[in-house]
Amino acid sequence: VGFPNAGKSTLLQAVSRSRTKVAPYPFTTLQPHIGAVPYEDYEQVMIADIPGLIEGAHEGKGMGIDFLKHIERCMCLLYIIDLTEPEPWRQLEILEHELREYKDELVERPFAVVGNKIDVPEAQENKEVLENYCQQRNIQLFSISAKEGKSLGPLLQYVRSLKDKYGDHV
Repeated sequence: VGFPNAGKSTLLQAVSRSRTKVAPYPFTTLQPHIGAVPYEDYEQVMIADIPGLIEGAHEGKGMGIDFLKHIERCMCLLYIIDLTEPEPWRQLEILEHELREYKDELVERPFAVVGNKIDVPEAQENKEVLENYCQQRNIQLFSISAKEGKSLGPLLQYVRSLKDKYGDHV
């Protein structure tokens, strides 16, 4: 779950065989895509790439309601945060608000925050800010570069732990 161009499709490509369209403009993804993440013990986790949400999605802005409906099928959530954007914690707050306003129980599902684009120099300061924010709220945070495939190991271990605990539809 994330804003347009946060790197959701890029992450799905980095961890699965999915070849979703990736482009540098908003709303490249207009329908969900599913990718299977394989593990060494031949288990796999299905991950959904949900099209980007915008502020007001729960009121139908953009294609918000259609996109929010897809999230209902997911047992666990990863909030993908673009660390190149100012005030990265605001992205998380807005995404949580949109989910809460659509269906309150969505924000109660197991989740983690993924700070993406650590390969971009201006993301480093925002990474520290988001780390502090998540630490204060006791939220699990993973800082990655989906584009370069950096720091994906701990995230994938966490996703596997969610699958083992909650079932197949992480």
